[in-house]
Amino acid sequence: MAKPTKSELKILQILWDKGPCSVRDVHEKISEAKDAGYTTTLKLMQIMAEKGHAVRDTSSRTHIYSASVSENDAKTDLVSSFISSTFKGSAKSLVLQALGNNETSQEDLDEIKKLISSIENSK
Repeated sequence: MAKPTKSELKILQILWDKGPCSVRDVHEKISEAKDAGYTTTLKLMQIMAEKGHAVRDTSSRTHIYSASVSENDAKTDLVSSFISSTFKGSAKSLVLQALGNNETSQEDLDEIKKLISSIENSK
């Protein structure tokens, strides 16, 4: 499956958060953050269905769209592709870059430490 565009990812995030939605539902959520035309949202969602990023239920007058891939699977694929193409396959380089570029809260650091510990204990 082709990598979703930035706009398609925003729509997928809405579908993951809210579950199956009409174009109007998605458009209203998108419009909270930026000025977007309804027909643009409709066209994007139609393209997403053609690409396989979304599934369209046409059994009623109002078409309902749902994500065709889970949020976790999509994130896994996107991050793997990003690490491979940007960091030569090195997860360590990605993590060091992310931690060095951003202010990381103590809560986030504690969670990262727990994850590392969990990974170490499972080996």
